[in-house]
Amino acid sequence: MAKKRKVPLRKCVVTQEMMPKGSLIRVVKTKEGEVFVDPTGKRNGRGAYVSKDLQVIDKAEKNGALEKQLEIKIPQEIYDELRKQIEGE
Repeated sequence: MAKKRKVPLRKCVVTQEMMPKGSLIRVVKTKEGEVFVDPTGKRNGRGAYVSKDLQVIDKAEKNGALEKQLEIKIPQEIYDELRKQIEGE
């Protein structure tokens, strides 16, 4: 009998919902202060997860949830890139 693997759960910073890591998108802030979208989920730095939902991205941009979590100003390009990734799936 095959052993079941444990699915890692992460919390969306907007909805505060625990979800499987694969159904979220990670945004990373490095020690140098760079912010970027991490599609692999393995890059070094402080990460914040958001749901793969356009409404959640809009809400994150409106209420500043990512900025609060990562403690840095999030450029508009990051939100645009998140939207592109969701629409591309």
